[in-house]
Amino acid sequence: MLADQIQADLTAAMKARDDLARSVLRMATAALKEARVAGAEVRELTDEEVVAVLAREAKRREEAAAAFVEGGRPDKAERELAERDVLARYLPAPLGDDELAALVDEALAEGGFEGPAQMGLAMKAAMAKVGGRADGKAVSALVKARLAGA
Repeated sequence: MLADQIQADLTAAMKARDDLARSVLRMATAALKEARVAGAEVRELTDEEVVAVLAREAKRREEAAAAFVEGGRPDKAERELAERDVLARYLPAPLGDDELAALVDEALAEGGFEGPAQMGLAMKAAMAKVGGRADGKAVSALVKARLAGA
């Protein structure tokens, strides 16, 4: 499982005295533990859930880096982006524009969605197809454009 791989990589980073990887993987392990105990009972996370937690953490790093750049702290932004890169090792490769468009078109065709009134249902189907390999904003813009043109 992916969580086991992260734990093994954390141990390796500790032995190698890799401060960046160690701190990021500790943070990731903490976020995974938090997700495991969220809800009524403790449960094991599936690889899809682990990827969702890691993607959320990577997005936080990107947002923090953007805030640091705006605030005139490029050194801090650089660190945040380096942390995001460590997390990216465990995430699936992002979709290209053509692949994303094809998946969105496929999801809309399968569901028979027509018109902006069905945006919510269309987004649900499209995000299920994309599987976290693209930003929700990009998917939303594409779905909106396709439904407006339908």
